[in-house]
Amino acid sequence: MKKFCSMLVFPVIMVLLLAVFKGPFASAFARTALVMQNPIGAASYALQQNKNQTAFDLSVLPKDKKAENYKSPFEDFDLDSISPPSAPAAVPSFDTDCPIVEMTYAPVLNDVTYRRQNCYIKNVTDYTKAEVETELLAPLDFKVKKNSAEPQILIMHTHATESYQNHSQLYYDPEYTCRSTDSSQNMTSVGKIITERLNALGYNTLQDTTLHDYPNYNGSYDRSKATVESYLNRYPSIKVVLDIHRDAIERSDGTRIKPVVIIDGKRYAQVMIISGADNGYLNMPNFKKNLRFASWLQNSMETLYPGFTRPVLFDYRNYNQQLTTGSLLIEVGGHANTLEEAQNAGLLIANSLAHTFDNAP
Repeated sequence: MKKFCSMLVFPVIMVLLLAVFKGPFASAFARTALVMQNPIGAASYALQQNKNQTAFDLSVLPKDKKAENYKSPFEDFDLDSISPPSAPAAVPSFDTDCPIVEMTYAPVLNDVTYRRQNCYIKNVTDYTKAEVETELLAPLDFKVKKNSAEPQILIMHTHATESYQNHSQLYYDPEYTCRSTDSSQNMTSVGKIITERLNALGYNTLQDTTLHDYPNYNGSYDRSKATVESYLNRYPSIKVVLDIHRDAIERSDGTRIKPVVIIDGKRYAQVMIISGADNGYLNMPNFKKNLRFASWLQNSMETLYPGFTRPVLFDYRNYNQQLTTGSLLIEVGGHANTLEEAQNAGLLIANSLAHTFDNAP
């Protein structure tokens, strides 16, 4: 009899604990049944949850390595669980520990950054200044036709779920990951503006909106490579492939940098072009031809909209830029910018592309 009573004591204690955490009458019968089925698991779950948070959130499980195989005893059972928000509040409460600092990046000419006309290149490779400058504003390897019946340009997104702040205050919500699967909030919304504007200007442009980084971030570039190859096979007329991203600039103390420029009273996210270089192992034999394109585009951006860009980053990176001689990655602002600032920038990117194609020899 004593043994039987002692077996009941533990589940009863657990029921009381759960009642305290979630309210005295919250799904009492269901919780009782679950605790009776798995008292040890319930105890472990309750203690872990009580340690980490003030109220139960059944969608959140311990993430430390020791708990990799941990399973909630309430899994697959609806107990008025609270789902974590997919986005921050419209105006998060002020937190001085999470500041945002606005900056307008200006190029500084030195042994790393070079200039030709209004084109600025930041060279962090072992290629000499003379080797790089030889390619700046050299004739493009391709010709983009205006009013073509066949697609000429592909806009795509390896990291499509990258997103922006949803408010303009100079602080950020540390709980917000700056990622979204909502096509009206992430990089595909910026790409849509670029695509629509290019088509309106007479350049036949396609956009791919595949979320290559969702649900798995790892392997994003492998998946986007397959996507681009499928487009190139279907539309060999495509000469330009632009991978539209956003940057993430953050200091060691947690301060986030917001690259922004004001042009004619309007706020735009500053952009940065990345042109990859081959170190002999990246399978990019024509990388210098991409650099030419980067220099022309950056020159157009700064000619039309002074201060709109950060210098082109020329670095040992691949980013699938071996697929065409018109392949570039464009960072549109950073995770401290607003979506509106990024979308405003998308319009200027499209205008600059058209200017490039209209004026390149």
